[in-house]
Amino acid sequence: MDMLNPHCGIDRDSRGVVRLTICNAGKLNIVSSAVTNGVREGFEHLSADRSIRAVILAGESERSMIGGADIKEMAKLDQKSAEQFISRLRDLCEAVRKFPAPVIARLPGWCLGGGLEVAAACDVRVAAHDAMFGMPEVRVGIPSVIHAALLPRLIGWGRARWLMMTAENIDAPTALAWGLVDTIAKPGGLNDAVEHTVKALLECGPEALRIQKDLLRQWEELPLTESVNLSVGMFGKSFLTGEPQRLLQGFLDRKR
Repeated sequence: MDMLNPHCGIDRDSRGVVRLTICNAGKLNIVSSAVTNGVREGFEHLSADRSIRAVILAGESERSMIGGADIKEMAKLDQKSAEQFISRLRDLCEAVRKFPAPVIARLPGWCLGGGLEVAAACDVRVAAHDAMFGMPEVRVGIPSVIHAALLPRLIGWGRARWLMMTAENIDAPTALAWGLVDTIAKPGGLNDAVEHTVKALLECGPEALRIQKDLLRQWEELPLTESVNLSVGMFGKSFLTGEPQRLLQGFLDRKR
């Protein structure tokens, strides 16, 4: 693993798949300001590399991808430093959300608070069979903020309210039923489940996936009519890459 900085390790394979590992963040992979900055810098460093087909976001510990934000650091904050702290976590989530290629969240163990916000910013969430999820912030006197705003879009307003206002945890089967995660791995099979998703992504046109991710991100914020009209230009733009011509013809040739 190549270390981009003390908190961000990179493994890259010959297919253009990158595993970005959050490092030196404790047993539960807790994100302090330093960890948050390091991981964000990693995503920003990789974002211009068009050879990257997919990124797997993982924790160094098998107990969590991100267990949550650093409570010890937060306990010392005042209003100004609190806004600075949460702005850094916001910027990490946005770096993930705006990364050009698909980002897969590899989710063993606990995924709480800021960790669930980062996971929500990923494109695909693959959970271990015994993973647990929650938004415990109100129990320690703070609201769930920033990319917790994505949760109603993923699981609906009622379930999002329940998670954020009761601070109760849910297990992986419940998270799957709610739409919070996309798939659950068999016991001991988390890496295999992630690889299954990777292979599915690699079978798609890389430029088409980048355009699709861009569209999906904009659809989250635009009214329906604007979303539909935006899509027309993006559809035409895809033909500038040469990818549709090549892949469509390949499909036709296989059908003969």
